[in-house]
Amino acid sequence: MPPDTSPPVHLRASGVSLVVDTAGGRAEILHWGRDLGELDERALDALRATAGTARLHNAPDSARRLDLLAGEYGDWSGTPALSGHRDGSATTSRPVLTHSRRNGDRLVLGFDDAVADLSIEVTLGLAPSGLLAWEAVVTSTASADSAPFDLGSLVALMPVPARAEQLLDFTGKWSREREPQRSTITDGVHARYGRRGKPGVDSPYLLVTGTPGFAARQGEVWAMHVAWSGDQQWWVERLPEGAGSFSAVLGGGELLRAGEVRLRTGESYRTPTVVYGYSDTGLDGLADRFHDHVRADRRRPGPQPLVLNTWEAVYFDHDLPRLLELVERAAGIGVERIVLDDGWFRGRRSDRAGLGDWQIDHEVWPSGLEPFVDAVRRHGMEFGLWFEPEMVNLDSELARAHPEWVLGPTDGLGSASRHQYVLDLAHPEAFEHLLESMSELVQRYSIDFLKWDHNRDLSEAVRRAGGGAPAVHVQTLAFYDLLDELRRRFPRLEIETCASGGGRIDLGVIERTDRVWTSDCNDPLERQRIQRWTELLLPPELLGSHVGAPRSHTTHRWSDQSFRLATTLFASAGIEWDITSCTPEELEALARWAGLYKQMRGLVASGRRVHADLADPETLLHGSVAADGSRALFAWVRLGTSPAGQSGRVPFPGLDESAHYRVSVRSELGAVSLHQGEGPQWFDRARAEPEVLPGAVLAVTGVPLPTLDPGQALILDLQRVGGEADADA
Repeated sequence: MPPDTSPPVHLRASGVSLVVDTAGGRAEILHWGRDLGELDERALDALRATAGTARLHNAPDSARRLDLLAGEYGDWSGTPALSGHRDGSATTSRPVLTHSRRNGDRLVLGFDDAVADLSIEVTLGLAPSGLLAWEAVVTSTASADSAPFDLGSLVALMPVPARAEQLLDFTGKWSREREPQRSTITDGVHARYGRRGKPGVDSPYLLVTGTPGFAARQGEVWAMHVAWSGDQQWWVERLPEGAGSFSAVLGGGELLRAGEVRLRTGESYRTPTVVYGYSDTGLDGLADRFHDHVRADRRRPGPQPLVLNTWEAVYFDHDLPRLLELVERAAGIGVERIVLDDGWFRGRRSDRAGLGDWQIDHEVWPSGLEPFVDAVRRHGMEFGLWFEPEMVNLDSELARAHPEWVLGPTDGLGSASRHQYVLDLAHPEAFEHLLESMSELVQRYSIDFLKWDHNRDLSEAVRRAGGGAPAVHVQTLAFYDLLDELRRRFPRLEIETCASGGGRIDLGVIERTDRVWTSDCNDPLERQRIQRWTELLLPPELLGSHVGAPRSHTTHRWSDQSFRLATTLFASAGIEWDITSCTPEELEALARWAGLYKQMRGLVASGRRVHADLADPETLLHGSVAADGSRALFAWVRLGTSPAGQSGRVPFPGLDESAHYRVSVRSELGAVSLHQGEGPQWFDRARAEPEVLPGAVLAVTGVPLPTLDPGQALILDLQRVGGEADADA
């Protein structure tokens, strides 16, 4: 087939343009970023003409260009898009574009590789949100007697311009997930590899490049996310000669282990989706795109019920009278869903035994879970149950009966983690056992919600049943299949993804679940930061955030109840606390908080998240603003002390500058502690009755905010005067 000589393809959505040149047997990105508007053929030709670069000394005789499937054949000396071999040969891959077709906002590009005997199809889709999805399928086209093609990698590469000089990605640890780290892009590779069998609490999460000083409300940013729940690779790479007419590339995809994908004739490998996002309005603009994308794809959009989870209330001590008292008190304060956590199944008196034996422990529950479930339902609440399906304790009936179902070398297992190992989900019998065990319980108790946990990394993840073959890829696909089949059998069932807190949060698992457990840490001081960066990818209504006890389970730090309550308002709220020990005053405050959460959760679940760019790292101003600007809920937060005695004027982002807003100080959560004892004049008036302020003052010049004591959060409710929100009030 002759190469395509038609004009470049221009995809547009939500202020973003992608221009791809398909001429001359290659596919080249000419532009990815700000919308270029309608381009005629002359403008498209100009983009093509200006893509060529100067020929440098000691360089190829032809001007360098960056192919979509870049490699050495196209004079790209960086990380190749495709790598592998056939029995040690066919290593110099030469994918040549043979056809392309556009279907709406999707561009499908077909390549043949005569050296490696492969066909590759790459699909670029520009979603209505402005996010760009990259997916590929590679198929072996070799003769039947050829050696299999051992795929090293097939990854996405997307160029970014020279003005993207700075880099933001994330690291973390248990109970301190998504810790931001910033650096400057330099020559070479900034690479992150995840070999934990899941993204991990130290996941890069998002790899963001941007113009100098990019922040929440300013700068251009180009970002990448690997939507995959197994091993991953992420990198930014810059060579001295650049990347065609661009400066660097954002690359990523699945990290394959040696021998994990071996393609025989006719066999194919499908990559995970790699999602790219662009914003010219900073990180909040990027978050808007991800939030729109996730919300559009959800089975049940909107706010989540108010939850009580039993873990930090009772741990493994499943005493029915105590649990029933917990139900009574939860119902009295307005809880809508009770989740029975770890400890209900056979042999589970600690974390050393029982995983894998998903049957009711009749020594603890002689009448089954019915008395507890019936009490929950009598109060009109939903019932949820904790599982950790992918894991197994060696001290379990399952492991004793089926040691071949445990992932690990046949000559002996390595170290345990939390006294547990990993179950081989790709083993058909193990998969069926799990599916039927869980289905029986979901059906028996009409379970509304599963908390799905995953408490260890996959180390030495090889299949005993597969002769020691590496297993992370097939394990991840089997995990997805298990989720998909449960959702097919039980369409009403909701599932929360948890992995020692926030260790498996990615868009691959989000396609199949309804909520994430953001972190095992409920300390509000830590949670403010964790939630701020988690919501860069996910909308707040998906982020499980629970009110804990006055002394944190994880940090042992004490915090005021009002601060703990305020932190959960901008998420999917719940309780992780033994409320049978609460005073009447604490219960009354919880009931007021529950009412405020229910009043505001619709706004949080549909509004735009906004964050003020503040010079003081010990303060936060963040909020949820209705799409039409009619209402907003803000939190003014102090994390620690500051050198300055007062804030000065602080602008409120995202408001309608042409409107007026009635500003109310919400007092349902209790009084906040002011460092000086009183606040600015407007604030002291607003505490007595709502204060009307012009949107231009609030959003442009800003207003002075009170100096709170550390560990305090002030909740401000803004309603546009004369709009629907005003009428509803």
